[in-house]
Amino acid sequence: MKETLSIVKIGGNVIDNETLLKSFIHEFSKIKGLKILVHGGGKLATEISSSMGVIPEMIEGRRITNAATLEIVTMVYAGLINKRIVALLQSNNCNAIGLSGADANILPASKRDVGSIDYGFVGDINQSELNNNNLKVLLQNGFVPVIAPITHDTKGQLLNTNADTIASCLGVSLSDTFRVKLYYCFELKGVLQDIKNENSSIELITPEIFLQLKASQTISKGMIPKITNALEAIKNGVNCVYIGHVNYLNKMMADDVNAGTKITVI
Repeated sequence: MKETLSIVKIGGNVIDNETLLKSFIHEFSKIKGLKILVHGGGKLATEISSSMGVIPEMIEGRRITNAATLEIVTMVYAGLINKRIVALLQSNNCNAIGLSGADANILPASKRDVGSIDYGFVGDINQSELNNNNLKVLLQNGFVPVIAPITHDTKGQLLNTNADTIASCLGVSLSDTFRVKLYYCFELKGVLQDIKNENSSIELITPEIFLQLKASQTISKGMIPKITNALEAIKNGVNCVYIGHVNYLNKMMADDVNAGTKITVI
């Protein structure tokens, strides 16, 4: 029987909230067994960009990553934020190791092709080229990888990559060895039926329900790629996926139907 691996992704709004982040780190540290933490970037990169005269450009909630922005997000995501999280985990007796996608070649990617929008130095992960052997070595030797949303093209170019996608792709890649459970944790109680009602969390989303939610515009923007990644993970070997509030992590791990939104293809 495969050993269970928990992959938890935390969003930017959790990182921006010191109290919420410390509470989450405490709970994450208590998770038994193998685990990986994937984190987003939060508002810090935007604040630092603005202070340096590099005005952030966003299209449909996605950051355009020009050369100057890439330098800043690399410093902030793979540097300051990643090491803050690692230090907090160490203070909770969790032996974490901070990584970018270039470290140990764990996340090779390709620069996104220019279509109707030029996203700049944004990376799309090559699922078939993921190198999970070094991650397995770390996991099996008691380390907890903490992965920043920076990848590389194997030719020396760093790339900015969506953290939800990273979590999903890692889950699929590692499901050949482990029984992978994937949790997307952020500041909402789940995928909401009504964005103005924080208690309107949708209990279950299947591909059919997802299409209905998109058609009715119940969900839009950032939630669409999150659910898309979750469904792809389930279709390709991940055991379960939940989306919910960071404080519900333990309940989601216990498969509590009242905690978050469960993503399934059945």
